[in-house]
Amino acid sequence: MFTRLDQIMIEIPDVKKPDPNAAAAVQELLGGKFGEMSTLNNYLYQSFNFRGKSKLKPFYDLVTSITAEELGHVELVAHGINKILAGSSLPGEPDSTPLDPLKDVRLSYHHLAGAQGAMPRDSMGRPWTGDNVFNSGNLVEDLLHNFFLECGARTHKMKVYETTDHPAAREVVGFLLVRGGVHVVAYAKALEIATGVNVTKLVPVPSLSNKAFNESRKYEEKGVHTRLYTHSTDDFKAIDQIWKGTHPEDGLPLEVIHGFPQGVPVPEYPELDEEFAPGISQEDFKEIAKRLKMAGNITD
Repeated sequence: MFTRLDQIMIEIPDVKKPDPNAAAAVQELLGGKFGEMSTLNNYLYQSFNFRGKSKLKPFYDLVTSITAEELGHVELVAHGINKILAGSSLPGEPDSTPLDPLKDVRLSYHHLAGAQGAMPRDSMGRPWTGDNVFNSGNLVEDLLHNFFLECGARTHKMKVYETTDHPAAREVVGFLLVRGGVHVVAYAKALEIATGVNVTKLVPVPSLSNKAFNESRKYEEKGVHTRLYTHSTDDFKAIDQIWKGTHPEDGLPLEVIHGFPQGVPVPEYPELDEEFAPGISQEDFKEIAKRLKMAGNITD
């Protein structure tokens, strides 16, 4: 089971600079082949179908704990896209074509199929597919796939970072480069324990340190790249048999946190009348409030 907190992992800046095309690029990090929906569902189904869980508990605990964090990554990228899209159009009467500024953006799904919010699609609008999930049942093969998947995800994050300088995009991507780097090293260490091969000698892939990115550097200075969370207060404690020693890049000691990272409040988004969202007028709201009071036997 999962525990959900009404928080996101980091604060994403509010910027009066909508950029729908930048949002389209960031969609790749959500619904692309190497996006957060792929990492989440790969590890989710590997954890569901894990064979020999009792004998191989440290590996099970590792995959399961990272799964929980990936849920937070999906959430974070979605809010990043929402922040980048904010202000892309202005309210107006239908005959004034209030969505005209969006007719030439390269991903029309944001405003035609949604209300200018994140979607489970890649940067070209293709829907995410379960074909992106790999679960062989073989521990080493799955760990090797996960290592490759995280390295591929890291490459895509770097390219998106180089595509746009939008502050909301770079804040999210910079943070995820650091946390994705944790997962790369974690799977490398797991492979070393399972096979005896020092896979950590391969990192970083690509061979560019996170310290080259302003928005990543500040998180590494806080030690975010050295911590692995269990996302549980009582379970999955065996990951400290894998996540131990020092970081292969800077030699800092690694730390297991038995619990959750400290988050920030989930952003609240204003009404978007030109997209008919949420489509609740002041009169509707009063009627809804009245019905809620009646259902809860609340009297003024």
